[in-house]
Amino acid sequence: MRETLKFIAWPAIAGLFAALLILDRYVLPETRGVEAVAPASVSYAAAVRSASPAVVNIYTARLVPERRRPLLENMFSSRFAPPQEQRQRIEQSLGSGVIMTSEGHILTNNHVISEVDAIQVLLHDGRLAKARVIGTDPATDLAVLKIDLPHLQPVELGDSEDTRVGDVVLAIGNPLGFGNSVTQGIVSALGRWGLQRNTYEDYIQTDAIIHLGNSGGALVDTRGRLVGINTLIYTAGDQGRATSPTGIGISLAIPVNLAVFVMQDLIDYGEVIRGWLGVSVEPVRRIDNGTPIGQALVVAAITEDSPAQRAGVKLGDIITHLDGEPIQDGRQTMHQIAMLRPGDDIDVTVQRDHQTLDLHAIVGTMRQSPSI
Repeated sequence: MRETLKFIAWPAIAGLFAALLILDRYVLPETRGVEAVAPASVSYAAAVRSASPAVVNIYTARLVPERRRPLLENMFSSRFAPPQEQRQRIEQSLGSGVIMTSEGHILTNNHVISEVDAIQVLLHDGRLAKARVIGTDPATDLAVLKIDLPHLQPVELGDSEDTRVGDVVLAIGNPLGFGNSVTQGIVSALGRWGLQRNTYEDYIQTDAIIHLGNSGGALVDTRGRLVGINTLIYTAGDQGRATSPTGIGISLAIPVNLAVFVMQDLIDYGEVIRGWLGVSVEPVRRIDNGTPIGQALVVAAITEDSPAQRAGVKLGDIITHLDGEPIQDGRQTMHQIAMLRPGDDIDVTVQRDHQTLDLHAIVGTMRQSPSI
């Protein structure tokens, strides 16, 4: 009997030890590891810490005529008091800006500093400085200011060409005068246009809330790199507002690549020098055997002695390609040509009388906004 139990017990004990060994080596460590690792919290503190020193608060003031007093009060005053000069009052406003260079160049919106008499800039570290206007570009609603202070920290630049719908973005600015604040959202759409606020519209749309005072502030990615300049809130009721006290509407920002292009020209030349061909165009769909194959531009007007005319472009020509790239839409083409420099070469492919012609143009300096 004892021998029989021996043969039964030893295999059972060995099996138990094997099971414990397997649990200890392969199962228990994995379970302990899962329990020990807490889920990582999502934070953008590093991005905010990196970008915030470059975001400034802008305070403006201008003198405006004071409204006349009621007629009875005027009659009483004129009888018992000597005539006085027209009174004025100070009208104050606020906005935001972004330090772009260590020399003190600040990028903001033109509507933030338009027609003001004094501009004060409050830095993230508490320093206050008087700012002067280097240049403005109403066509893109951008302006460049300059302050003279040491130890400035410019923002790190991103690339708006790499921005994608769905990317997380942070809006940093001076909403309602409270000082630097941050809101978070995603890129909702790219290339928004048709608001007719500016000649050149190519907005980044986000759902990051911006309020009155955010105009000119920074739109940054999750690494703190600048991807846009917060500009306006679009609402259906008023067909687009530069500011909104409530933050209700569609938030729009100017892409950083366009903003930097404008800024550099304002610093170098005091104005933006845009390329120009001298044609007015209308969009048309290209169709091949009944199938749409893209868009093209019909030449509706040509300026006399313009680069386009000298290149051989004629009324009724259908522009299909620029520098070998197919036309996407008139707005993009306008931007593409405007970003060129006078004197640059550009190849223009047109269709005329069922023939394809490759023409060569020398870009000129823009004279009229509606044409390309």
